[in-house]
Amino acid sequence: MSIVIIDFEPHYAADFKRLNVEWLDKYGLTEPADISMLENYKSEILDTGGCIFLAKAGEAIVGSAALIQEKPGEFELAKMAVTEAYQGKGISKLLIEKCIAQARELKAIKLFLVSNSKLSIALSLYEKYGFEQVPVVDNHYTNADVRMEKLF
Repeated sequence: MSIVIIDFEPHYAADFKRLNVEWLDKYGLTEPADISMLENYKSEILDTGGCIFLAKAGEAIVGSAALIQEKPGEFELAKMAVTEAYQGKGISKLLIEKCIAQARELKAIKLFLVSNSKLSIALSLYEKYGFEQVPVVDNHYTNADVRMEKLF
């Protein structure tokens, strides 16, 4: 089955939340800040200059990723999720590549992410795309103990 990366539309809001809560709950990482962002995606992501992408397999939404504009030229790669049944099929790579391409189009000078050291597979994937670990600063998630950045 082919996977297509599409732009977010409001009727996919429940899928966006489901995908992210699914993995956050699995690792015991769900926080109020996550729920707020997933429920208020318009004001917290889209209206601030960010974007959300979804991975679609047939009619099913099986993955997500977002770019959140922190300040001009600086974006956070966030809300990256692939539902368990579709993991290991290269969907995360497609989502990261779409986000990096979009960040370049938006003239980003820095792309960063925050994560958790429990997520070794994800951290390894980010490193393959040129993200490097830096000290954790100004973090809005209490469970995030890793910060990575990619400069353009």
